[in-house]
Amino acid sequence: MKKLFAKDRENRKTLKQLELERFILKQISTNSNFLKTIRWNALHKLSHISKKSSKTLLSNRCVQTINKKTFNKFTNFSRTVFLKLAKSGYISGMRKSSW
Repeated sequence: MKKLFAKDRENRKTLKQLELERFILKQISTNSNFLKTIRWNALHKLSHISKKSSKTLLSNRCVQTINKKTFNKFTNFSRTVFLKLAKSGYISGMRKSSW
């Protein structure tokens, strides 16, 4: 469990560092106002940036159970944990009308 959190933290850290560089190189390579050699060099550098810095490798996980399949992006909890917290009254203003 701790390994997954540490690995996720490390992946997010490297993504944050390389995100700006990736964005700048992408903009240079698609801009037709630059010379072809500059655009080609930017595209070449872009292809050599680490694949670990891609946003698609990150996955959101529940804070308590580390479940990523039933993750709710508004609460950072999985569906089951969210229902348990709502039933016990830890989330203010939330109640299920059909209990």
